[in-house]
Amino acid sequence: TLLLQECLAGNKHFLYSRMFLSFKDAGVEAMFSQQPQDLVVVAGQPVTLPCTIPGYHGVVLWIKDGLALGVGRDLSGYPRYTVIGDHGSGEHHLRIQRVELMDDAVFECQAVQAAMRSRPARLTVLVPPDDPVISGAPVVSLRAGDPLNLTCHADNAKPAASIIWIRNEEVLNGAMYSKTLLRDGRRESTVSTLYLSPSNIETGQQIICKASNKAVPNGKETSVMIDIQHLPLVNLSVEPQPVLEGNLVKFHCSAKANPPVTLYRWAKGGSIIKDVSGDTYEVLVDHSFFTEPVSCEVTNSLGSTNISRNVDVYFGPRMAAEPQSLQVDLGSDAVFNCAWTGNPSLTIVWMKRGSGVVLSNENLLTLKSVRQEDAGKYVCRAVVPRVGAGEKEVSLTVNGPPTISSTQTQQALHGEKGQIKCFIRSTPPPDRIAWSWKETVLESGTSGRYTVETVNTDEGVISTLTMSNIVPADFQTIYNCTAWNSFGSDTEIIRLKEQGGKSLPVAVIIGIAVGAFVAFIVLMGTIGAFCCTRSQRNLKGVVSAKNDIRVEIVHKDHNAARENEEHNSMKQLMVSVSPQVKVKHA
Repeated sequence: TLLLQECLAGNKHFLYSRMFLSFKDAGVEAMFSQQPQDLVVVAGQPVTLPCTIPGYHGVVLWIKDGLALGVGRDLSGYPRYTVIGDHGSGEHHLRIQRVELMDDAVFECQAVQAAMRSRPARLTVLVPPDDPVISGAPVVSLRAGDPLNLTCHADNAKPAASIIWIRNEEVLNGAMYSKTLLRDGRRESTVSTLYLSPSNIETGQQIICKASNKAVPNGKETSVMIDIQHLPLVNLSVEPQPVLEGNLVKFHCSAKANPPVTLYRWAKGGSIIKDVSGDTYEVLVDHSFFTEPVSCEVTNSLGSTNISRNVDVYFGPRMAAEPQSLQVDLGSDAVFNCAWTGNPSLTIVWMKRGSGVVLSNENLLTLKSVRQEDAGKYVCRAVVPRVGAGEKEVSLTVNGPPTISSTQTQQALHGEKGQIKCFIRSTPPPDRIAWSWKETVLESGTSGRYTVETVNTDEGVISTLTMSNIVPADFQTIYNCTAWNSFGSDTEIIRLKEQGGKSLPVAVIIGIAVGAFVAFIVLMGTIGAFCCTRSQRNLKGVVSAKNDIRVEIVHKDHNAARENEEHNSMKQLMVSVSPQVKVKHA
């Protein structure tokens, strides 16, 4: 009892000397046949440290890091420790059940009475890491376009755990590591951070974190699923295309979204289409779908994606810029602008009404230095092949002197009422219209047997000279129809021919012309003297019975060759007598 107390009190030198003396006195010499060896063991496993001293029957002590565990086989202070073996054979093995980290120490087996101690045996305890943990597992969500940062930690390992990252059975390089020594000074925690760029990750991928050390060479692992969240990815299809205006078209808005789609919204030309909320929109299309796109907006919890499509609608010409009628001065340029839309591409043609000549295939029609004969109706026509056509008519009015068109020889019956007419085109409208024959000038109203009436039409002005009770002299009279406006004047010579009669011989016509010429000279002399006396005004080529009327004598020939010769003879006579008279021949 005294020896045990001294031993437990740590007075080893005293104990050894007393035991050694006792052993020496016994005359016995002992030696170790088995000594404990350095061992490495994984925590939780059992281990046995051997110690055999044949022929020794004294006290054996097990020392742990310099401290005795107990005396002999009494290790009651260490429930997991047991001394096993045949004591009589000198076997004093130390059995440790379920090794723990605290068992990591240096052990010795000592024969007290023999003053012997075994070699120090190092028992190294390996501790596997805790199961690795990935922050955010089991599913890590991130927005598309963001990089991925994964952190995995393996704690309480001895030695510190090594961590690798695995994807698709391949080790991912580039991870960053750090280790932290725990308070017990033995175990460590390891943290690994993996960075992946947006281009190097895909949704649905599984990434494994594997931690290992000598205690678990095959390692422990955990995994995380990558969930890349993104705005809806939208595709808008239109069927059928192309399509003729008035037919049914189906729009389908297919979307992939994470998180899922929460809303579909449709619009046309920026205006919301009500009562349509699904991923499909059906409608009878018209020309507006060609220029006003249909859009589908798809929404999830991250936001919205909008995509739009135009429809390739075939439709006939539609007026985009309507041409305007023009009124221009003689000699100026006239420019018409006409724009159409149509699909497929259309062709534009400019023509003058009544003419088959194409003037332009452009939107613009430019008429340079217009003449009076350019006045009239112009048509801008557009054609969409195999679809349709359209046209727009405009008018060109040319400001200039009046132009008179009339049949130079008109017919009447002797003894009946007769009429001669002249048609006047004039822009601006004529200021005055006068008929003159012999010594008479009549603008309107009635004078004797003669009445002048003027009628306005869409095409121009018709002036009619009516004669009651036609007499033979009326068939030998030359009638002048003259019109004036601010740009000038025009005159037409008209003769009356007896209806149903035969044409006069050339000789008779010449005689009549000579007689008319003599009468004209006398008339001109009389009028000249009269006008010079009263108004001192010069008259150029005027046959007038009024001071404020000028009548130009103009001959326009539309008759046969013989009548043309007669008119030319008369015209030459008039010109030779009065060079101041202006004669126009059309």
